[in-house]
Parts: sequence; C-alpha cells; structure tokens
Amino acid sequence: MGPRPRTPQTDELPRPRLDEQLKMSHPLVRLANLMNWEEIERSFGAHFTSSRGRPALSPRLVAGLLYLQHANDASDEAVVATWLENPYWQYFCGETYLQTELPIDPSSLTRWRKRIGEEGVEVLLAVTIEAARAAGLIKKSSLDKIIVDTTVMPKAIAHPTDSRLLEKSRQHLVRLADEHSLQLRQNYNQQAPRMAAQIGRYAHARQFKRMRKTLKALRIRVGRVYREVTRKLAQLPEQARHKARDLLHRVGRILTQQPRDKNKLYALHAPEAECISKGKARTPYEFGVKVTIATTLKEGLVVGMRSMPGNPYDGHTLDEAIEQVEILAEQRPGMAIVDKGYRGAQVEGVQILRSGQRRGVTRAMKAMIKRRSAIEPTIGHMKMKGRLARNPLKGTLGDALHAVLCGAGHNIRLMLKKLHVSPVAP
Repeated sequence: MGPRPRTPQTDELPRPRLDEQLKMSHPLVRLANLMNWEEIERSFGAHFTSSRGRPALSPRLVAGLLYLQHANDASDEAVVATWLENPYWQYFCGETYLQTELPIDPSSLTRWRKRIGEEGVEVLLAVTIEAARAAGLIKKSSLDKIIVDTTVMPKAIAHPTDSRLLEKSRQHLVRLADEHSLQLRQNYNQQAPRMAAQIGRYAHARQFKRMRKTLKALRIRVGRVYREVTRKLAQLPEQARHKARDLLHRVGRILTQQPRDKNKLYALHAPEAECISKGKARTPYEFGVKVTIATTLKEGLVVGMRSMPGNPYDGHTLDEAIEQVEILAEQRPGMAIVDKGYRGAQVEGVQILRSGQRRGVTRAMKAMIKRRSAIEPTIGHMKMKGRLARNPLKGTLGDALHAVLCGAGHNIRLMLKKLHVSPVAP
C-alpha cells in the first residue's frame, strides 16, 4: 500500500514546532527547503500499486535518511540512531515536531533500496543536481563541460587467499549438512582450521614449499566434503536443493580455479566481485567493481555515476556515462575531459579532450586538460568521507545502487559547504 499523504498534525498543537526551535539559517534547514521532495514522493510512490496492506513509510523520510547516510558515511543502524538524536536531521526528513522514537527499523532501508531500484536512486541524484542549481552552486553553462573518470568501488570482502576461500567453503558445506541432517563421514572441523592458519604462517615465513604442500592437503580435504555433499544432494528437500546447488557450484569453482585463470571467484558470498588493477603502487589490485564518475569541470559536482560490471575498457564506458549525464541533468554536455585511459574513445556530438593530447589544442583547452585532475580529490573525498571505499550491499544491484548514492552523498556535502559560507537571503 502506498504512503499516506502528509496532513497537519493538529493533535500536537501544545508542542512547539521544530521550525520554532531550530536555527533556520542552518545549512541543513536551508538545503531541505531547496530539495524537490515532491518529485521524490511522486517517483517513489509509483512503486506502490496495491491499495491493500500496511501503508508505506514516507518517501521523504527514506530519501532523507539515504542522503544523510551517504553524506556522513553512516551505516543503516547509525543513521537511524543519529536521526533520533539530531533535530536538524529530523527537520531535513520532513518532521514537524521533535520525535523521541526511532522512525523505522534499519532493515527497512534495505527493502526500500531494493524496491526503488537503480531508477529510484538516480532520481535522488537528479534532485541534488536540481538543488545545486537552486543554491547557486552551478550554472546552466556548468553542465556543458564535464570531467569523466573511472575508479574501483571495493566490495566488503576479506582479502582473497586460497586457504581462506577453501576453509570458508568447507564451513558452508558442513553447515549445510548440519541444517538438513546429512551424515558426513568426516567434516574436518578440528584439522582444517589449523591447516588454514598454518598456511598463513608458512607464507609469512616465506617457506613456500611447506605452504604449497599444506594448501594441497587442505584442498584435498575440502574436495572430500564437497563430493560427499554432492552425492547426498538428492536427500535434501526440494526447496533447499536449489540453494545447495548454487553453493556447490561456487565451491567447485574455488576447488578448480588456477592462479592465471580469468573470471575467478574471490568471495563465496559475493561472486560478482572482480579483481581490478588501476596501476597504483599502494594497492596494485582491488576487489570490487569499476565505477564511472562524471563531474562538472569547475565546481566538481557529480552529475553522473554508474557501476560498470565486467571490468570494461575505460573508453567503452564513456558513451554510457555521457548518456546518464544527459538524462539526469536534462542537458547534453558538449565537451568531456578524460585521461589517457580513454584513448580512442569517440562520442557523437561531444568533443573529447584527453590528457597528453597535443594536436589542435589551444591555450584554453590546455587549461581545461590540466583541470582534469580535479576529479581525483573528488574521488578521494567520496572514499574517505563518503561510502565509496567499501560497498556493503549485495549483488550487482547493490553495486549499482551504492555507486549512485555515493554520488548523491557527495553533492549533499558540497551544497552544505556552500550554504554554510554563503549569506542568508533577507
């Protein structure tokens, strides 16, 4: 059932309203008055077609919590708890009076993210672009020139090692057998954890011959459990058989994959995680998904952000990035400034300036190419102050949602900084 329309809370007239207690020049209050909450409510309300059941939560409450979560690098639990303690957060989310109880269960944010999907979170990003125009942060001409780059959004997984993956696989198989009363000849609950720990010690001591010998022994034991569960798969109930087949398929990949194989499995619970190398000295390899980011040339406002599963070549992502900017900002950029990773990329109707380009470059173009590196601190801020450095959401859908929300959170931080230093209109 859709959300109930907001009505004046006349039953609480003896209580003072939030706008009578708070400082109305506070940046968060001013930003709340600039946001197009009607567009968010219209977009989110379209996902509730049934007239039966419990009324949904207020779209403004959910959207406000998602904005605040990604602007302040907070978990679902932390953003709900802080909302209860911060009256400015309550005002931003549309409350009229001070609330003394938690607005929602933190798990509701997970269900809302799944319901609105990638289209819904792109509406949140588009609303921040519109609010930035209203706040004077960008002009219409700012969207004519954009900077496009890619980065890696790491997944919330442990660093993948063969010993860890094998031990996790064995644990999941043993747990599956225990849940459905499958009798295993041996589960290696005592022996396998010690072997996995010893492999790490041998690697640290650079005793690689012993390490490989112990790793081979661990793989043999995990293979025995894997084959025994496979033989007894028919004993499982029909509902659990599909889940068991999926687990066995992943464990089979871990048992057979080799160091130089492509499309390897790096996490048992996150098969979509990829190994991506960006040429950094401190982090040669990162495990997650590639993300393309588009910002305005001068202000650094995020006008497009999208996950790119499959680790595509950077130049092949430029067309999609510009298309997203055109949809969200309602204006097609005329120029895109990129780095050398986009060599050979061409987009019809858009001039491409690339780092290191010499032919036909004027002095003004040279200055814009030099300005391209401004996107690097933007990415750094999203990883240090936002949530781009670690994605806790599940699956490829979680990657897509998290990437767009990180861009919206960065825009919220930029606008709050702008409103904090700008004078209040009389």
